[in-house]
Amino acid sequence: MTITCTDGSTFEGSYRLATTLLDARRYPADRLVHLYHERWEHESAYYALRHIILHGRVLRSHDPASVEQDMWALLTLYQLLRRTMVQAAESQPGTDPDRCGFTIALQTARDLLVGAEGIFERGIGEIGRRLLSALSPARRARVSTRKVKSPISRYAERKLDGRPDASKAVTSTAITLLPLPVPEAALPTTTVLQYAGPGRTSTRMTRVLAILQAEPERLWRSREIAELLGDVTLVATYRQLARWTRRE
Repeated sequence: MTITCTDGSTFEGSYRLATTLLDARRYPADRLVHLYHERWEHESAYYALRHIILHGRVLRSHDPASVEQDMWALLTLYQLLRRTMVQAAESQPGTDPDRCGFTIALQTARDLLVGAEGIFERGIGEIGRRLLSALSPARRARVSTRKVKSPISRYAERKLDGRPDASKAVTSTAITLLPLPVPEAALPTTTVLQYAGPGRTSTRMTRVLAILQAEPERLWRSREIAELLGDVTLVATYRQLARWTRRE
């Protein structure tokens, strides 16, 4: 990936994305890369549960069964509010649900519950109308390095990954998909024994010399030679090459 910021600065990075969405036509790789950062939005769910709904308070219950009941209640409320936000955004085509404020949805739902009005209203309801009347601006593409805010953390303060210290707006993102690496050929598990009598050169050594002479400028790896031979293990190739080198 090559990122270009508004000030003209650029930086590059290589990423490997593991996914079970294997249909390249339905799920193009570059689209998955663009969506990757949204997987971290589960942190917003934790923040909404802990700080917006509970205001940082702990659960009231003091036994496992009641704690489980409280957790299910919180998750149900959270899911209902999120579904309402999505329905409100879908009522205006092209509206990103991320622009809807969770705090607005929660406060509106609380007001309706206290006033016992509009709870069973059809359509997007009062919650949807308030959300659409106070949409956040469209999300801007920004980039910055990840920093550790805690001064006593045992982790490094920042990562030296080329990204800017301060947040910068992104003007373009270029994604180049790299081809899959070719898997290495399997080598034999046993070596075919070859014996060369006094004054004779083994057949395997003759084949190795022919390989080296075919491309004298190439820096051969032992594995490449073993793959071309096809009848010797990698360990045996190391040993034979070392023995032939000392003898020559």
